[in-house]
Amino acid sequence: MATDVSTVPKQVGWSEPPTKLPPLEAGDHLDRATFHARYEAMPEAFRAELIQGVVHVPSPLKRRHGRMHLAVGHWLSEYENATPGTEVYDAASVLLGPETEPQPDLCLLISPSHGGQTWEEDDYIVGPPELLVEISSSTVAIDLHEKKADYEKLGVMEYLVVVVRQQRVIWFVSRQGTFVELTPGADGCLRSEIFPGLWLDVDAAVQRNKTRMLEVLHHGLASPEHAAWVAELNRRAANPVNKPAQGN
Repeated sequence: MATDVSTVPKQVGWSEPPTKLPPLEAGDHLDRATFHARYEAMPEAFRAELIQGVVHVPSPLKRRHGRMHLAVGHWLSEYENATPGTEVYDAASVLLGPETEPQPDLCLLISPSHGGQTWEEDDYIVGPPELLVEISSSTVAIDLHEKKADYEKLGVMEYLVVVVRQQRVIWFVSRQGTFVELTPGADGCLRSEIFPGLWLDVDAAVQRNKTRMLEVLHHGLASPEHAAWVAELNRRAANPVNKPAQGN
């Protein structure tokens, strides 16, 4: 005969089994704390984002997306190598706002120890990175609308979108809290306002010409503006400003 477990006395140290969190589903409406808890309970290979309180589950990535991601990631890594006090992250979740937890393709931030506007909690990035990057194909509608609106509102300083299918590069910079699109110079290059020396040849980027992308970047890294920026970052590290305790 089966034992009726409801009649078995509870032993010392016994507790109810933990309640299993429901899985994340595309279209769920959640706050960030609930989303984050459920996300951590999902299988490691599962990817999802919370944008304006709505769960988005990305489609499988295609060849062109993967190749462009690699090219732009290499470009950013070269900048990081030449600019102590900056950090590049690949597909890292960002605890950005009460209803927002994106997983941008790439981000470049100023280290907290060098005066950046992010901080770390439980090994997560918290707060707005200075530059977020999306490689956009099937997600272009979200990247240029819901994500753009959230990033603008929540303090991201620059937002770079590489639109793969249309072969476009769109780079926004925040001016008084509003995103304004940067205009390429006469040489066809875009130049970051937040990260001096971070230069991008637009034609080379859409063609995934990594040699030309790095050639132009190295010109930026050799500029007086970049040298002054490195000196400023070193000054910040030597004279840290203690930030108040923050939570999100």
